[in-house]
Amino acid sequence: MKLLFMCVANSARSQLAEAVAKSIFKNDAQVWSAGSSPKSVHPLTIECLRANHLDYRELRSKSLSELPQEFLKNIDYIITLCAEEVCPVLPNTNAKKLHWPLTDPAASPNLENFQTVLDEIKTRVSKLHQELT
Repeated sequence: MKLLFMCVANSARSQLAEAVAKSIFKNDAQVWSAGSSPKSVHPLTIECLRANHLDYRELRSKSLSELPQEFLKNIDYIITLCAEEVCPVLPNTNAKKLHWPLTDPAASPNLENFQTVLDEIKTRVSKLHQELT
């Protein structure tokens, strides 16, 4: 199983989703995140993951071009997390597309907003895991 989480900056929502999915899916899936205009991982993303005992050490903002080609050719699910902005699109793929519109916590940066988004992502990723395994 190959899962790709996408948003614009790849600094908060998709990073949170990548960490949660890696934790829940473990070896059942390859999980990556990317952004159409990557910035850097928001400091509150790291703080929120650390507070929830989720691994954040290897997370970094990245574009699609930085992902392994073999992964990109065989993605099973592309999950976009944009709410108020235009989500990135990955053309020419047979991947199933899911859209989880979540407000960007970096727009009003405080730990509570990041935690709210993380909790919603945990719920959705857990449900997806139950459906797929």
